Formats: sequence, C-alpha cells, structure tokens
Amino acid sequence: MSTEQTALVRKSRGRPKQFDRGTALSKALNLFWRHGYEATSLADLVEATGAKAPTLYAEFGNKEGLFRAAVEHYLKNFYEKSSCLLSRTDLSVEDTVGRYLRAIVELFTDCDTPSGCFMISASSGMSSSSADIAEMLRARHLSQERTLFEYFEKKKESGDLKTVTDSALLAKYLACTIQGFSVQARDGASSDELNRLIDVVMDLWPELTKATVVSKAAH
Repeated sequence: MSTEQTALVRKSRGRPKQFDRGTALSKALNLFWRHGYEATSLADLVEATGAKAPTLYAEFGNKEGLFRAAVEHYLKNFYEKSSCLLSRTDLSVEDTVGRYLRAIVELFTDCDTPSGCFMISASSGMSSSSADIAEMLRARHLSQERTLFEYFEKKKESGDLKTVTDSALLAKYLACTIQGFSVQARDGASSDELNRLIDVVMDLWPELTKATVVSKAAH
C-alpha cells in the first residue's frame, strides 16, 4: 500500500457506513468526467463517494480499478440508451442514424451530468504512466465505430442499405462527427446548436452514401 493510501486509510477509520456500489460509481464517474483520470486523486474519490478508503480498496483495488468500473457504469447507464436504437427494425437507416445522433447530443448536453463524452473527456492529458488506461479508452472509442460498422453491414444484408456502401468509411465519419459534438459540448454548445448540426448531417445523408460509393469505386 502506498504512503497516500496508508494516510487515507488512517484518516477514514471510524464507524463504517453502509456501502452502495452504484451510488459510489455514479459519484466517481461524475468526478472523472469533470476532471479527467489523472487529475482525480484517491483523496478526491474518497471525499466525493463518501466511502471509507478501505472500502474503496476492497471493492475496486485502486484508482485504476475504480475508473474501469466507472467506464462500465457509464456504458451501461448512459451509452446503451443511444446504442439500443441500432437494434430497432421499425426504422429506416436514415431515421435510425438521426435518432442515434440526437440521443448522443442529449447525453452530451444533459444538465445533470458534465458536458461532452465521459471517455473523451477522461482521456485528455494522459501521461505515459497511464498507457493502459489510455489504451482501454481507445478500444472503447473504436467499439462505437465498430458497432456502427456492424449495423451498416447488417442493413446491407437486409437490403435496407446499398450493397456498395462503404460501411467502414460511413461509420468512421459518424464517429468523428460524434467526437466533434463532444468537444463542442465541452466548449459550451447547446443542444439546439448541436441538433442544428445534425440537421445538416441528415440533409447530406443521401450525398454521404453516394460519396462512399464513389470512394470505394475510385480505389
């Protein structure tokens, strides 16, 4: 146990309180979301969660373990609300993409949570000592792009999207757009402003699908 951990354990001794894992994760998530992984200390997490230091260590191991659990908490309680739209069969591809983007914008601008994407915000300013965390976040970013790619491929198989559509390029375009939304939200852009950008994306949708065809043919 490090010197900091030992000091926190001593400071946290006293009558134990009932530990609620979900509440602790929500509070830790909020802190990581606002300040990033490296700028958030163990002392900050103890204070924010209200849990005793030994309890946090027993439950999560260390700060990295708590952060990884917070990522899973974010994906389950926030990201899945938008990603579940991709499993609907009653919507056209264009309508699904529009709703998917708007659901993400709603998350990024929700007044009850910090602005922008948690994983993008938490990954900012990481040093080489946090390489494992950075790689984990990178993999999570890529999983969103992969999910979109798989969705487009499935729609090509069902005939709801042209078979010549470059699913990989289209998925990457949307992933880059979503990352841009996160940056804009962190800089104070409102949901109305970001939804107007989505309007532009959807107006361009027919041309975007044509562009992927041209790009594939050109190679």
